Amino acid sequence: MNGTSEGPAPAADPSPSAVTERDERLAPRTGRAEPSAYRSVFATAPLAMAVVDTEGLVVSANDSLGTLLGTDPAALAGCAAADLVDLASDAGTWHAYREVLRGHRSRLRCTRRLKQADGHSLWAQVTVEPLADAGESGDAPGLLLSVADVSARRELQARLRHLQMHDPVTRLPNRALFFERLTAALEAESYENGGTGRIGVCYLDLDGFKAVNDTHGHRVGDRLLAAVAERLTRCAEEAAHARSGAPLVARLGGDEFALLVEDSTGTDQLADLAGSVLAALQPPFELCDRRLSVTASVGVVERHTAGTTPTALMQAADTTLYWAKADGRARWTLFDPERNANRMTRQALAATLRPAIERGEFALEYQPLVGMADGRVRGVEALIRWNHPQFGVLAPNRFIALAEEDGSIVPLGRWILRTACHQARRWQLAHPGEPPIFVSVNVAVRQVWDSDLVADVARTLEETGLAPDLLQLELTESAVMGSAGRPLQVLKALSDMGVHIAIDDFGTGYSNLAYLSRLPVSVLKLDGAFVRGFQYDTVSDGAGPANPADEVIVEAMVQLAHRLGLTVTAECVETSDQASRLRRIGCDTGQGWLYSRPVAPDRISALLGSAGPGGPAGVQAGVGNP
Repeated sequence: MNGTSEGPAPAADPSPSAVTERDERLAPRTGRAEPSAYRSVFATAPLAMAVVDTEGLVVSANDSLGTLLGTDPAALAGCAAADLVDLASDAGTWHAYREVLRGHRSRLRCTRRLKQADGHSLWAQVTVEPLADAGESGDAPGLLLSVADVSARRELQARLRHLQMHDPVTRLPNRALFFERLTAALEAESYENGGTGRIGVCYLDLDGFKAVNDTHGHRVGDRLLAAVAERLTRCAEEAAHARSGAPLVARLGGDEFALLVEDSTGTDQLADLAGSVLAALQPPFELCDRRLSVTASVGVVERHTAGTTPTALMQAADTTLYWAKADGRARWTLFDPERNANRMTRQALAATLRPAIERGEFALEYQPLVGMADGRVRGVEALIRWNHPQFGVLAPNRFIALAEEDGSIVPLGRWILRTACHQARRWQLAHPGEPPIFVSVNVAVRQVWDSDLVADVARTLEETGLAPDLLQLELTESAVMGSAGRPLQVLKALSDMGVHIAIDDFGTGYSNLAYLSRLPVSVLKLDGAFVRGFQYDTVSDGAGPANPADEVIVEAMVQLAHRLGLTVTAECVETSDQASRLRRIGCDTGQGWLYSRPVAPDRISALLGSAGPGGPAGVQAGVGNP
C-alpha cells in the first residue's frame, strides 16, 4: 500500500463474439422486441385488435376481437375490416377510412353500433391507425384496428342526457329538448327532402294554477302538473299523424306547456289539437283527496318551415297565448298577422311617445259645441293629434291609452291644457266684440292621481289670463262615478275655482243621476250611441227607422239633468233631423259633423268672425266642414 487506493483494472477490448452475446441479451430491454413477443402481446391483449393490410383486409385478429364480435378470430382473416365494424355506413367515415389506408391520414376514430353473432348489439369506439413499420417480412406497413366496447359509457351518457333534457315533475321533455327538436325541424335538410314543409305549435298556460299552488301548496301543485302532463300526452297520442307521429309534448317551465307538430297539414290540424287539449283539461282532477279544476289558454301558430326561426315561431306563440288570455281565457287563439302588426305598431308608438312630446310632434284641433236653440258657437273641444313621422296623423284612440299606461299622459295632459287655454285666450282677444267661447279639455283619471291637477290648472289660467269659467274639463263617466278621496277633492277644488266639470260619454256606464247631485258636475255629454238612434225615418234618408226607446231615454235624462241644474250636450250630431229632435226634447248644446269636424285653430277663428262685427257667430249645417 503506498497510501493511495487502486481503482479497477482497465477493461480489455471486447471481442466481436462478446458484443453479439451482450447485444442479444440486452435487446428485449433496450432494442426492438422479437416478433414472438409482439405476437404474444397482441394475442392476449384485453383490447380487441386486428392487423389490416393496405387493401383493408384483416391479416390477423386477436381473441378479444373474436369475443367482442362473437366469432372465431381465425375466421376473421381475409375479411374486409370495414364490414366488420361498419365503416361504410356513412360517406364521411368511409372517406376518412380510405384516406388512412392510402397513408394520407394519420388516424380515424369513430363510434359505431355493432351487431354480434347472437343478435345483440353494442356501442364500440373504433380506431384505425398505421403500424410503425413492416416487421421482418419487409412488406409495406399495415394498419392496426382497435375496437373498445363503450356501451356502458354510452348508457350512462344517455341516462345523464335524459335527466338533463326532461322535467323531473312531469317526466316530459323540458325546454332544452323542445328547442333542440324545434331547431332540428326547422333545418333545411329536414324538410327539403319530403314532408309538408310546415310546422305548428300549441303553446298553453294553465289558468288559475297560481291559486292552486298558493292555496294547497307546491306538493299538490306538482301533482296537478303531472296529471295535466298525462292528459296532454294522451291528446298527442290520439292526434298522432301517420307520417310524423305524435306531437312532442314538453313542459317549458312553471305551468307552461307546448305541443310541437312537425310536418303539420295546416291550421285545421292545429285547431283540432288545441280544441282537444281544452276538452281534455275540462274534467276536474282528483288529487290528494281534493277535487281541483283548471282551464288553459292556448296560443296556436302554424306556418311554413322555410324562413322560420325558433325565436320567431315562439315569439308568435307567446303573443298568441297572451291574446287568448286577454280575450277571456279558457280558449285557444290562432296567430293573426294583422293583429300582430297592430301590436308591433302599438309597441313602436309606446316607445316613441315620451320623446314625441319633447320633439313637439303633437297638435290640437277643435270641434265646435253649438247652442241647439240659436246655432251659436258656445265653445270648442280640444282634440289632440299626433303627427307621427312614420305613421302619419294619428287620432287620440291610437295613443291615449298608451299614454295612460306608461304615465306620459301627465306631461302630455299639461301640454294640452296649456295649449288649449292659450288658444282660447287668443280667440277672445281677436274677437273682443263677441261673447268669449269656452274650451273643453279631456282629463284622464291618471292625471288626477299622478299629478297636482288643481295646481296645473291654476298655473295655466294665471299664465294665459283665461277666466276659469271659460275652461271646461271632461272626465269619463266611469272615472267620475263613485269618486271618493283624492278624485272627489280635486273635482271640488276645481269647481270652487270656477272651472266647469263635464261627464263625457254619459249613459255608457253607471248612469246614476241621483249620485250626480253629490258631485261638482255642471255638464253631461250624452254618448253618441243614443244620438245615432235618432235617425230620420223616411225612405229618402236611407238611414233606417228611428228607435223610439232612444228618444224616450234621452228625454228622461235631459229632464232629470235639468232638475239637477245641469246642462246637456249631445255628441255625434250628424243630421238636421237629429238636431231638431234633440232641440225639441230640451238638449242644450250639440257637437258633431252636422256643425263641423275637428278643425285647425284658424278655421275656428274664421267661424267666429263670419257673422261680422257685433253679430252672433252662428253655425249652420256644414259651415265648419273642411
